[in-house]
Amino acid sequence: MNRSSIYYWKCDRPAAFHGTQSLAGTDASLESRLCDAVKARMDCESVVLSPAGSQGNHLTWTAVVDGQAMFVRLENGPEEDDYIVVESAVMEQVRALGVPVPRVLAVDASRRHVTGAWQALERIAFPDLNRWFKQGVLDDGSVAFDIGAAVARWQALTPPGFGPFDSSAPHDLRGFHASYEDYFRLRLADHLGFLVERGFIEREKCVEIERAIDEHQALLQIGRGCLVHKDLALWNILGPRDRIAAFIDFDDSISGDAMDDLSLLACFHDGVFLLRALDGYRSVRPLPDEHRKRFWLHLLRNMIVKSVIRVGAGYFDRDDGFFLIGAGGSGADLRRFTLCRLEAALRGLREGGDVSTL
Repeated sequence: MNRSSIYYWKCDRPAAFHGTQSLAGTDASLESRLCDAVKARMDCESVVLSPAGSQGNHLTWTAVVDGQAMFVRLENGPEEDDYIVVESAVMEQVRALGVPVPRVLAVDASRRHVTGAWQALERIAFPDLNRWFKQGVLDDGSVAFDIGAAVARWQALTPPGFGPFDSSAPHDLRGFHASYEDYFRLRLADHLGFLVERGFIEREKCVEIERAIDEHQALLQIGRGCLVHKDLALWNILGPRDRIAAFIDFDDSISGDAMDDLSLLACFHDGVFLLRALDGYRSVRPLPDEHRKRFWLHLLRNMIVKSVIRVGAGYFDRDDGFFLIGAGGSGADLRRFTLCRLEAALRGLREGGDVSTL
């Protein structure tokens, strides 16, 4: 399938929330077939896989392929999604801009040898930055600045169209949608309806959100999009506690608005972190016109999606072993934070306030 009808894969895919609810290990037969697939694609003699246990919607392994350390990811959902070939093309183009991204060593969405599309990456010898953040030892200021600068750099990529890219020509990045507003509003009514149906927000709040978006429709009239990671968070950035070694997981990347990725940081972090990220962005390129309103509008849209995923995948029932929940926290804390941040985005959009208010 293609992603022309998808706003955000994790909640809009036909098998919604696939891979987000269970962290169970994989069976030996799957690993054996994946080894065969890697050998066939990479023309190698030896493949040793060890489950990586990542908390995401891909199955992951650390691998040693003819003595070379790698990281292998597998998408095995029933939709037979092939966006991993788009992601690989995006990563190579971002890497060419000087942004630290693992080298893509192989990618195969043919499903000839294994039930799934897989990708082999250069293995980066660092954990994700969220580990340091949860331990309270991350150098927040330096990291936030560098994230903002990297976002500005990959925005040099300005593919035609908007939204997810057409995987039929992965190296010629082109969004499915003719207008950005078409993409922004895609599945919006479904997302809000789901949150009302599941009792996460009241019907009145749904109407309030829809009205606020309608009132700021002019902000959606952009002529050309730029590359958006669309899942920018510390668990998708690898490195030691004080610097970035690599950005990973471009599996949700789109052509969209310049403030979208920065607003994604605000789904998790406070105003101090965001101000440093904005400083980093400005060190590379100026902030766009109406950047405050665009920031809040995209934070609102992203928090709607985050809420759908967190409700639908049962994230509010997890403990602090889960990557989204801080040390000593609970699922109830995550639920309160999610509601508060959704409300903050709505208020910020109306008032046009500074991000320091977060």
